[in-house]
Amino acid sequence: MDTSTLNPRNSQHVRSKSEPSNPHPIISQVDEQLRRLRDSEATSSSLCHRLGALQDLYDCVDKLLGLPNSQQALAQGTDKEVLDDLLEGSLMLLDLCDTAKNGLLQTRECTHELESILRRKRGEICTSSSLQKSRKMIKKTIHKALKGMEGEHFRKVYGSLTIVNLIKEVEATTYDSMASLLSFIAGPKLPSKWSCWSSVSNFVQPRRVACISEETDVSVVERLDLALRSATNHQTNKEFHTQDEDMQNLLRECGACIKEVEEELEGLYRFIIKTRVSLLNIFNN
Repeated sequence: MDTSTLNPRNSQHVRSKSEPSNPHPIISQVDEQLRRLRDSEATSSSLCHRLGALQDLYDCVDKLLGLPNSQQALAQGTDKEVLDDLLEGSLMLLDLCDTAKNGLLQTRECTHELESILRRKRGEICTSSSLQKSRKMIKKTIHKALKGMEGEHFRKVYGSLTIVNLIKEVEATTYDSMASLLSFIAGPKLPSKWSCWSSVSNFVQPRRVACISEETDVSVVERLDLALRSATNHQTNKEFHTQDEDMQNLLRECGACIKEVEEELEGLYRFIIKTRVSLLNIFNN
């Protein structure tokens, strides 16, 4: 069966004259999920929402790969080079997920440890300094991963191989979201003027962290870095503890929000593995 029996996703893909005028309903569902994700990138969409939307997208892809027509189109119309490209793409995405999961875990541990320092109310400056070093290592690892990311791998278009082009766009959308997540975990470089607690507290008291979102004025991760810098720079922790209740509340909410993102990311990780397994099964049968 020719791969043109499945309709192309949009005008960016090369259309075959033999293709039917109406796309398969599942392809329409994938198109709709991709549209929603593109819209979310242009609005103040939270990372949790985006990761959840990606899971919905992969659920549609899984249904598409389960169709006999899709399996036949991939098995008969795809050569080894294209297969290797799809499998390599899924592996790259899994590696990015692993980097993000490790970064989130270590960041959440930093919030718990700093919360513990505040709760004990002792001058554990060495501990807070160690936590700041840990955050620096997280940032370094993520920046290295971001620098090594090859986005062009996910931008390829394979002529009229409709289902392959669709999977490539799903990969590209996932890649963009993972890049946003990694950048969020790393956080921006903090201005030196924000090294004092009086500056930090201005961003702690009035705000409640409802969900992690890189579009907020001062993000959850950025506030954590501000708190770590403030704790480390003080010769004593007297000033740091003057508003420790506000900071403890923030840290608890930070930890809960980061854990929520971890759970959504784990769900996406499982979906990517499932898609990879489906592709391997199709090509090995």
